[in-house]
Amino acid sequence: MVGPAAVGRDRVLLIGGVLAGPIFAVSAIVQASTREGFDFRRHPVSVLSTGELGWIQIVTFLVTGVLCALAADVLRRRTGSGSVWLPRLLVLYGLGLVGAAIFSADPADGFPAGTPRGAGQISWHGGLHFLVAAVAFVSLIVATVVAARRAARQGERGRAAYSLATGIFFAVAWIALIVRPSPAVMVAFGLAVAFGWLWVSVTFARTASGQAD
Repeated sequence: MVGPAAVGRDRVLLIGGVLAGPIFAVSAIVQASTREGFDFRRHPVSVLSTGELGWIQIVTFLVTGVLCALAADVLRRRTGSGSVWLPRLLVLYGLGLVGAAIFSADPADGFPAGTPRGAGQISWHGGLHFLVAAVAFVSLIVATVVAARRAARQGERGRAAYSLATGIFFAVAWIALIVRPSPAVMVAFGLAVAFGWLWVSVTFARTASGQAD
């Protein structure tokens, strides 16, 4: 039997997972608006982890990743007979963000101010940053598909369509960024990240409100 203290703790952790996305988005927007040389049309959020103020984005990756992983662990314990893969994939997504904090990105394309234009050279930690980011992105995309499949089986067509659309948008934007980067694609990928975080928040909010996944 789960006691009131455990239930209260789980709810706090789930709320933390709900807030992880807004924290990430607000941090990115504030930094992008105040740090010289950053442009959403040319730079991914990851490069905010470079320079003297890079610690802000590093802490953002770390905090939001931990919040997501802890909330996903609660989801795992609350799943019961539901999908065991959804919480596992969300834990991986959170751990990928933690990895992005540990292995920071490299300066690129004029950011931080004074950095030469162009992609620049990739360091060992920059390469690992791309790797852990890929783990996080793939985990999130697969999680949306898993959630969509389960929702469809339960007859929740709206939620299934929402989950699938989020995953498809994220996957297409990410692939486009790799294949043919451009200002429009960079902005689209930024939006895909935002929509991905929104989906994560909605997923944890459902469990926090007592709805099974």
